[in-house]
Amino acid sequence: MLVLIFVAALGVSSSLILRELIVRDFGKLTEGELEDRVYWVSAALENAFEKNHGWNQEAVAGDAAWALLLGIETRVKDRTDALVMDTATALKQLSPASRERILASAGFAPKRGSGAYVSYPLFLKGEEIGHMEVRFFPREKRVLFVSRTNRLLLISALLLGSAAILLSIILARRLTRPITRLARAADCISQGNLHERLEITGSDELATLAHSFNRMAQTLEKQNALRKKINANFAHEMRTPLAIMQGQLEGMLDGLIPNERRVLESLLEENLRLARIVSNVEELVQAEASALSLNRIRLPLKPLLESIAQRFSESGGNKNVSFAIECNDEVLVNADPERLTQILINLVTNAVKAIDTGGIIRLSGAAEREGCRIDVMDSGRGIAEADLPLIFERFFRKDSDGLGLGLPIVRELVDAHGGTIEVSSQPGEGSNFTVRLPFNENHHNSP
Repeated sequence: MLVLIFVAALGVSSSLILRELIVRDFGKLTEGELEDRVYWVSAALENAFEKNHGWNQEAVAGDAAWALLLGIETRVKDRTDALVMDTATALKQLSPASRERILASAGFAPKRGSGAYVSYPLFLKGEEIGHMEVRFFPREKRVLFVSRTNRLLLISALLLGSAAILLSIILARRLTRPITRLARAADCISQGNLHERLEITGSDELATLAHSFNRMAQTLEKQNALRKKINANFAHEMRTPLAIMQGQLEGMLDGLIPNERRVLESLLEENLRLARIVSNVEELVQAEASALSLNRIRLPLKPLLESIAQRFSESGGNKNVSFAIECNDEVLVNADPERLTQILINLVTNAVKAIDTGGIIRLSGAAEREGCRIDVMDSGRGIAEADLPLIFERFFRKDSDGLGLGLPIVRELVDAHGGTIEVSSQPGEGSNFTVRLPFNENHHNSP
């Protein structure tokens, strides 16, 4: 409202300035016209003096009446300063009908003249024959023009002010209504009601804000559901080995299970499983907290890819997975060798799990303008489109194998290098994980 009133005030101020300029110019114009009329009357009096060889009362009275029609009240005096004729005397010499007609046309009433008389000399052939004293009386048309200008300006100011207040109320309500709804929805979200959504109308900035809020609420709802699932999975992963160990130990104490080597090996296996879970969680927490100290060096990528392929080929089991390496000897990568190996091992492990039997895993590397690109492609089952946004979330998994921490650790390690990881997949055709690592070492995890 203040802004609109300020704009209205600017408009009114501009109108005031324009009005003053117009009235000033109009006054100058009328003054110029009145000066011209004085010179017309002076010329008429000088001509009458020349024609009559002196001052003729009848002729001067006619000129005085004519001057009255021009808005001028006159007094004509000779060279001795004796009064020859004035407006009042000239009116008395007219017939009543003529006098009334002239007075009505001129809008003149006795004693309506304003200001002092101004003297104008009269000359004939270079010789002064007397002088004419004039003063102007108010003209109704000029007064009417000024009064109408002031009235129009006042009406405009009132209309603009009223419109500003009305528009400010309408716009303020229109602006604050969606903001109020947004505030209420935000309160609902803060209280745990993640199903709250905003109704979107229009396509302005507030509608864009509402879209962003709804996307945020939807993401929070998905994250909350995933977090519950993560907690359930983590509890399940911890509960299973603990329950097995507890049952075996209680059975041994009760004498139901013999204290044999195979029982101890089973307990050790479950203990190692617990240790592996704790280790993976600790590693993920360290990566998320950016506590990893990276010893980045530039090293050739191809030998590292060949080493990974050889390691999995020797321990590939009965899946008959074959590896293909596509990388030039000149391709370099700026990374921590141990962490990069961990990234590749996790990606290849997932690729092997996705292949039933007889598949192929392709490891490729290529130099880019600002870094290095690494692709891990497999011909496995692929990933469903609905699962693609979730595969990097902690403990997310589609089967019972693994903890669902491999890809989250990969993402954190790639982020620690200042890089990016992307995935594309077609169900039944395989997946492709693309890792881009920059050469620039200006990263908060770099030593």
